[in-house]
Amino acid sequence: MIRVLIADDQDSVRTGLRLLIETLPGIEVIGEAPDGATAVRLARRLRPDVALLDIRMPGMDGIRATEQLAGPDVEDPIAVVIITTFDLDEYVHGALRAGAKGFLLKDAGGTLIGEAIRAAADGESLVSPRVTTRLLSAFATRRPAAAPSEPLTAREEEVLALLSAGLTNDEIGGRLFVSLGTVKAHIGAILTKLGLRNRVEAAMWAYDTGRARR
Repeated sequence: MIRVLIADDQDSVRTGLRLLIETLPGIEVIGEAPDGATAVRLARRLRPDVALLDIRMPGMDGIRATEQLAGPDVEDPIAVVIITTFDLDEYVHGALRAGAKGFLLKDAGGTLIGEAIRAAADGESLVSPRVTTRLLSAFATRRPAAAPSEPLTAREEEVLALLSAGLTNDEIGGRLFVSLGTVKAHIGAILTKLGLRNRVEAAMWAYDTGRARR
């Protein structure tokens, strides 16, 4: 069971997220917080698998809370997914630089929220399809992309292109008529060949090498 902590300054939003998450198999809510400081304290005490944080909260905001829970200097980080109403580049960049594993908009829907939580719990990353293209543009390395240790197969190229377009694993499987396990296996092979850590880095590589679907 994946244990989730929710942090949002609006009671109605926390309630809605709790009710939605409780419908997702294998995921449970173990705590709620109305602000970033409380979220950090609860997360350190309860040790959830994933902290689902809003950006705009009184006192300590979601980005600062993310830095304290998942930043590069944190010895025992907690996976963080940012979920917000505000589709702003500065928030996306700030959240990911602070250590967030995912970035979603609050209208993402249960399927995408569940996949983002599961991805974060597995150490992977998922970014809302609506912000993926802008994210890739802003994070372009402007350096020659490293060559894979061995060529990607035709199927891996297809998976990479769909991943870079912001499709979820379920959507990729549906598009290619393969199982979720097969999609995960292809993504794992892609990451190994490219020497990358997560799907966001793979999407950035696809963007840099002209493989990304825009």
